[in-house]
Amino acid sequence: MTEPEAPSTARMIDYWLGGSDHFPVDVAAARAFESAYGPCADIFRSLRAFSGRAVRHLAAGGIDRFLVFGAGIPTRGNVHEQAPGARVLYTDIDPQIVAAGAGIVAGTAGVGYVLGDATDLAAIDAGARAQVLDGAPAGLVFLGLAAFLDDATLARALDAMYDAVPPGSRLAFDFDATELEAYPEALAMMGPGFHMRTPERFAQLLGRWTPTADGIVPVARWRPDGEPERVPDAFWGGLAVK
Repeated sequence: MTEPEAPSTARMIDYWLGGSDHFPVDVAAARAFESAYGPCADIFRSLRAFSGRAVRHLAAGGIDRFLVFGAGIPTRGNVHEQAPGARVLYTDIDPQIVAAGAGIVAGTAGVGYVLGDATDLAAIDAGARAQVLDGAPAGLVFLGLAAFLDDATLARALDAMYDAVPPGSRLAFDFDATELEAYPEALAMMGPGFHMRTPERFAQLLGRWTPTADGIVPVARWRPDGEPERVPDAFWGGLAVK
């Protein structure tokens, strides 16, 4: 990957997760954000752990194909590592991230990475999409994106996802709660297109998707493997069913 001039959220998260697919510009941006908010590594590791628990839960229930939106760098316990043997299609809107991700998963049977926008399912490569949305229940992984979509766009995207999958499919989701309201300098770094939501508001935007009995909870408290991680409740999430 050519060294970029601007930081990428995906590569900043890779840095926080302890990965190696990032650059000095990403590290500088991550540290600048931490100077305004505080350490982030534990929060993003908790979010990745939630993703792993959700994917393993779906795989144990018979889901063996996954479509991942805004996938970022597909390492450090990502979907294909949590559901070995499943068909997994990663998507992202950043061509550089897609190129890097495609290189990482190249040669892994049943796993691909293509350009894709969660708000425009029809634009995702039809052949690749058909590999995971071919009539059997699928797992949709929608993590780290809700904050960058306004209410109307988010509701439309979630509704289109509902229409794209058969009954029995599942949606793993998260959203940014109001944690950053207490950190105005950090919140300002996120820009005007950053949207925090209460659990009640996000539940309304799910539309026809039905949350499971686990509810919408801080991600560290969603079916934890033992004692939940002691991290701020920055991200909430859960599973929803069609």
